[in-house]
Amino acid sequence: MKNGKLQVGIIGCGGIANQKHFPSLKSQADKCEMVAFCDILAERAEKAAKEYGTADAKVYEDYRELLADPDIDLVHVLTPNVAHCDIVVAAFEAGKHVLCEKPMAHTTEAAQKMMDAWKKSGKKFTIGYQNRFRKDTQMLHKACAEGDLGDIYFAKAHAIRRRAVPTWGVFPDKSKQGGGPLIDIGTHALDITLWMMNNYEVESVSGSVFEKLGHLQSATEGNMFGPWDPEKFEVEDSAFGYIKMKNGATIFLEAAWAINMKDSREAATTLCGTKAGAEIIGGMSKDGGYELIFNKTSHGELTQEQLSQGGSIAFFSGKSDKEEVLECEQWMNAILNDTEPLVKPQEAFMVTKILDNIYQSARLGHEIKF
Repeated sequence: MKNGKLQVGIIGCGGIANQKHFPSLKSQADKCEMVAFCDILAERAEKAAKEYGTADAKVYEDYRELLADPDIDLVHVLTPNVAHCDIVVAAFEAGKHVLCEKPMAHTTEAAQKMMDAWKKSGKKFTIGYQNRFRKDTQMLHKACAEGDLGDIYFAKAHAIRRRAVPTWGVFPDKSKQGGGPLIDIGTHALDITLWMMNNYEVESVSGSVFEKLGHLQSATEGNMFGPWDPEKFEVEDSAFGYIKMKNGATIFLEAAWAINMKDSREAATTLCGTKAGAEIIGGMSKDGGYELIFNKTSHGELTQEQLSQGGSIAFFSGKSDKEEVLECEQWMNAILNDTEPLVKPQEAFMVTKILDNIYQSARLGHEIKF
């Protein structure tokens, strides 16, 4: 630490860094400061350093040079998925705390290397699943933890976009991302669902992966981010998984960037328990944010309860409740106070392992036993 603040290094200065991490870290200026920026495109790192860094912030094109700086306390790894493993392992070997953007890795093997390096390091490690910090997910998790739903034996993890294929960066590039919507947005839905159920003991996984619309020029019409190039679309456009837990509970996971389905849901879940059920409705493809609805029986009738919006007061915004800011705040506090981050590495590892095996099941054409 320097000047009583954590010294942060950024590896990867692209879209997720600019949209999420830079503003969030800036909001925690009393706890940290960004002192180093690294990107394979030097101009992106230089731009980030000028906008968000300290006056003497350093710029690198090689992440190894950044990690060699003994003054850096922690790093945020914000690169394409396939690059996560090598950088995170090197960061732990250099004695840094690490936040890695979701998913942990593109394969189970890569994620295991990251886990092994973390355990040897004695440092903090977390993955960027900011959707856990939304008001609706926090309330639902509390209800689940207090047993309001009873035994949750069936769930759906929703990551469905009707037409919202990302047309920037490397999203359609399988060699850099490892996959499409399953690994990109399916990972958020699965993380939320497993966290609510508090069940990471998997028995088996089976899956189906489709490349139906990504290569069709006609399917690009109406895409939220404009038409994509079918010739450069190398990943699936939709994928589905069936996950059976050791206690018999089951999860159905649906993920799509483009599918002919009327209703979109993203980073959402449906839970069915013995006492009650609950579902979160919403996502980037829908207006109005997220809705949390509980359903149960009461006084002999079927009923439902819904989380109401808190509203606002004119000319006063109050404390920020943006999930990315709350994520960053708790991550800084976990390091400063030596506590566990909300997203634990072993939980994120299981998400990666399940997604990896859905892809494998689809390739092999049969169920994968854990």
